[in-house]
Amino acid sequence: MSKSNNYCVIMAGGIGSRFWPMSTQKYPKQFQDILGTGRTMIQQTFDRIRKIVPVENIYVITNKEYIALTAEQLPEVNSENIVGEPMMKNTAACNIYMAKKIAAKNNEANMIVLPADHLILKENIFLKKTELAFNLAEKHDYLITLGIQPTRPDTGYGYIQFVEKKNSEYFKVKTFTEKPDLEIAKTFLESGDFLWNAGIFIWNVKSILSAFEKYLPEMSQNFESCDYNSADEERCIDLIYPQVNKISIDNGILEKAKNVYVIPADLGWSDLGTWNSIYENAEKDTNDNAGKSKHTVTYNAKGNLIKLKNQNKAVVIDGLENYIIVDTDKALLICPRDNDQLLKEYVHDLKALKNGNKFM
Repeated sequence: MSKSNNYCVIMAGGIGSRFWPMSTQKYPKQFQDILGTGRTMIQQTFDRIRKIVPVENIYVITNKEYIALTAEQLPEVNSENIVGEPMMKNTAACNIYMAKKIAAKNNEANMIVLPADHLILKENIFLKKTELAFNLAEKHDYLITLGIQPTRPDTGYGYIQFVEKKNSEYFKVKTFTEKPDLEIAKTFLESGDFLWNAGIFIWNVKSILSAFEKYLPEMSQNFESCDYNSADEERCIDLIYPQVNKISIDNGILEKAKNVYVIPADLGWSDLGTWNSIYENAEKDTNDNAGKSKHTVTYNAKGNLIKLKNQNKAVVIDGLENYIIVDTDKALLICPRDNDQLLKEYVHDLKALKNGNKFM
């Protein structure tokens, strides 16, 4: 088998709280078949990247709680390549950890970092853009991200402003702004020279570790003390994590670095961050209802998302328009699609009710 310098890290540590009640802390959304394709989100991400990265070079970083679940869903991945974080510390910590771990094995490595739960419909374009990024990372001291043409002033995404250069497949980043407010997002959309940050990053391990030394020196120093890929690694990481700052790779590195480049990519992409994004990407019937099972009957119902754990349950929906209906073994959610941002509030109130507290 020929040796490859290209590696992949799949980030799979989130709890998917915006997908309650289907996504729970014990069984978060990346391990579920949210779109009904027959493969879970993490499995689809693995299937996609294994076409250009050797399986032995694919790593998953997740919460320790999900190591067994990850191994169950990705039996092809070496067990030593499934890495558990002792606590959630946002994306800077997991990026430096995995860069250190991979560099200890191959100090010439290029790595792509992928969220486990994104939808990419145009797989061939994704693979082509990834190969371009690997080639750039191999030859240049670049920190590279894939950029998506924005379709609305969304405050949930990072925005990348680039310096246009004619007849180029990639551009130098001028500014990198994480999750602006609505008014700023509107000006970004109107300007025409901003892209969404897809949260997909490609760099050489030397480039990203150098950036950590420059922009997050304390975190860089914290991770210097471990002997990676040794029997002592887990104990060392358990001691480090409580000390490191909770900061995103976007805020900590990409907003500050001068060597960030973006590759515009029409990927058919969605981060599937809310039930509404699931609705937008799902197949719909003639009344724009999505997710109906063969035992679901609707009357005067339009624009609803229907997700049932038990596909054999008989369901009648009459008179609802633009609602989310999610039924699991332990919970039932019925709310307007416009209210999908209130899920954390719903869960908070349910916990209060369970604990015997009153709430309005």
